[in-house]
Amino acid sequence: MSALCRDCLTEAGALDRCPSCRSPRIVRHPALERLAIAHIDCDAFYAAVEKRDEPSLIDKPVIIGGGRRGVVSTACYVARTFGVRSAMPMFEALRLCPHATVIRPDMEKYVRVGREVREMMLALTPLVEPLSIDEAFLDLTGTERLHGASPARTLLHFARRVESEVGITISIGLSANKFLAKTASDLEKPRGFAVLSPEEAPAFLAPRPISFIWGVGKAGAARYARDGLRTIADLQRAGEADLMRRYGAEGLRLARLAFGRDSRGVDPEGDRKSVSAETTFEHDLASGESLLPILWRLSERVSERLKKASIAGSTVTLKLKSADFRIRTRAKALHEPTRLAARIFEAGKSLLAKETDGTQYRLIGIGVTGLVDMSDADRGDLADPQARRLVAAEDAIDAVRAKFGKAAVQKGIAFKPGKSG
Repeated sequence: MSALCRDCLTEAGALDRCPSCRSPRIVRHPALERLAIAHIDCDAFYAAVEKRDEPSLIDKPVIIGGGRRGVVSTACYVARTFGVRSAMPMFEALRLCPHATVIRPDMEKYVRVGREVREMMLALTPLVEPLSIDEAFLDLTGTERLHGASPARTLLHFARRVESEVGITISIGLSANKFLAKTASDLEKPRGFAVLSPEEAPAFLAPRPISFIWGVGKAGAARYARDGLRTIADLQRAGEADLMRRYGAEGLRLARLAFGRDSRGVDPEGDRKSVSAETTFEHDLASGESLLPILWRLSERVSERLKKASIAGSTVTLKLKSADFRIRTRAKALHEPTRLAARIFEAGKSLLAKETDGTQYRLIGIGVTGLVDMSDADRGDLADPQARRLVAAEDAIDAVRAKFGKAAVQKGIAFKPGKSG
């Protein structure tokens, strides 16, 4: 059985500690040297970056999030020992851990660090599929000659480099497919390196609830439970034919993942389905007068992201969360794809007009789906002769902002009341 020291990469054999550096951090697995699909996840990423930049916070609970009306973006591992979790309302997080240091997110900084780690990934293999700012799948198949080492050894060296050069830690899952690699990366956080082979996957997965499978939420799990399916072992016993008969394509997906089978390849282009932005208010808002300036700023943010990615969207979706945490989503299909803030805002404005019925809202968001290449967007026709003028106007504004900063050009609506957190 292969066994490597995670700190100095020395062969450890059957020893509990590294014979070279005496570290107890040994990774041992019979399939260690033959697996090549990895999932890499930065540990408590936002909080880790802030602790790196302010060493006095190293041993303290840190929460990244908005004001008391917002939610937790990231909680460091110290804060998690008090029960604080991502997406938890800030008031609840502070009730659990009142002495935590709360820091508002600095997305520009996190993006810079995320890109630094991404560039280091791309030095290992061109087959990197980003999932978010702080995690990605990698396929290191056939890289042994390039790096002079197995994928496992290359990944162990990579983890050490990230820690020493970037100043944050990562956790790695190694397997033969994406589902099992993602599963493995969650097993030993933080600073984890876990291996899960296809051969051991069925027994490993069997006792876990169906919600353990990616994409199965509370509603789905409740539905399957009503049908007598509560654990992955239940799925394994049901088999493909029965699950397909009951749930169609989703049943086939569940049947295969229940045994750890996943045929998806690592796709460097990814599979992005939407671009969106949202914000939570410090105080509930109800009127269109207070909500529209915020909606405009969010529309600009979505437009900026679309333009950077050279894509456009054909459907605009408005999201609202009321004071009692009920969520409303409304969508509007456009006559052609767009990347323009003005068009995203106008569609969102028309949707919002129907929802300003006196309801108090704590959150608003806007996004686009049906993503296409930017070349297919905002071309205009006889029914929309203003398209070229709008494109020229926004391109000119973008050029001025690129040279003089975002504040150089602002629409009047951006300065109207509409405080958010």
